[in-house]
Amino acid sequence: MAEYSAFSLLRNALSGNRDWKPAWRKPSPKASYDVVVIGGGGHGLSTAYYLAKEHGITNVAVLEKGYLGSGNVGRNTTAVRSNYLLPQNTRFYEHSMKMWENLSHELNYNVMFSQRGVLNLAHTPGQLDDLARKGNAMRHLGVDADLMTPAQIGRRVPGLDMSQSARFPIYGGLIQESAGTARHDAVAWGYARGADRRGVDIIENCEVTGFLRDGDRVTGVTTSRGEIRAKKIAVAVAGSTGRVMQLAGIERMPIESHVLQAFVSESLKPFLDTVVTFGMGHFYVGQSDKGGLIYGGDLDGYNSYAQRGSLPIVEEVMSEMLALFPSLATVRVLRSWGGVCDMSMDGSPIIATGPLPGMYLNCGWCYGGFKATPASGFCFAHTIARDAPHELNAPFTLDRFSRGTVIDDKGQGPTPRMH
Repeated sequence: MAEYSAFSLLRNALSGNRDWKPAWRKPSPKASYDVVVIGGGGHGLSTAYYLAKEHGITNVAVLEKGYLGSGNVGRNTTAVRSNYLLPQNTRFYEHSMKMWENLSHELNYNVMFSQRGVLNLAHTPGQLDDLARKGNAMRHLGVDADLMTPAQIGRRVPGLDMSQSARFPIYGGLIQESAGTARHDAVAWGYARGADRRGVDIIENCEVTGFLRDGDRVTGVTTSRGEIRAKKIAVAVAGSTGRVMQLAGIERMPIESHVLQAFVSESLKPFLDTVVTFGMGHFYVGQSDKGGLIYGGDLDGYNSYAQRGSLPIVEEVMSEMLALFPSLATVRVLRSWGGVCDMSMDGSPIIATGPLPGMYLNCGWCYGGFKATPASGFCFAHTIARDAPHELNAPFTLDRFSRGTVIDDKGQGPTPRMH
């Protein structure tokens, strides 16, 4: 495949851009593979990439029912962070953060990772104390975190309503300066290209319709393009996990599927150089390199597999944005979309073997799927290759709910939509 560099750009510019090679092949599925990864999103593609790169397993197929990037990897608000309270999550997401820092160089593909910071706002003294607690927990594990005063926040984000007459006065905030954003579809394309170059078959428009079994063991899949056998089957389909697992005869999973909406505004001159989150509701906003505001809020309050949401959440998100940034009242929304989130019972992911022999499971990402992409693929590939978890994903087992060893970072209890 083509190497991307300043020299290749110049060479192809001089030749009228007629000599670019495809970023990845369009192979037909083979009859069998060592590993089949179901799901061509960020986690599935990164898993295939690290299977080849770290473990030398290249006889791998990634099956995507649509086109690459059509799922959640292309439907998120692009934030990357590791500001968690519990050590299991903090260590995992901080490892992912370190991988993000070198990802463009490793993939030879610009994922546009920008460490512009993520700022969590506090609107009561008690909320500020809670952010201080989280910040101390982060710093204890070597993750950067700093409390900010209202004066510092006003200078950093001048568009915020910092007045005491504001509906939700700002008492301070917690910022993680190493956090930031990345270009979501570039991440999918970069991992696809990297996996393809190492011999992985990426098969688009190939929907899994069933599983082949030998007793309890999973030995392959039936698809819209025929049967494919494999020694190992990895499932990484985010909000479609429940549906795919039903095809394997697993009727109940400790997750729910919910729609999460996102929005982008018309382009504005640069005025927001960080990601800001609202403390009195579920709202977060950043500004893209093209000038559009990318923002989102809470889940729609019902289970769904639809990639679109409801109007009450639209109204709620807009009202929360105006509570923080009244000057944005006349800014126009260009478009909105929805992604199907796989919400786990404790708000933490599942990266584990099972629940059937020959099957491996990656799901339960809630809001955290995009930022986890590098570490998720790295740890899932380790689990598949060695039939044992990496130390970073060892806590994220499927049976932790029955054992009572939940990892509830928000303390919301067994209510998936609250995480």
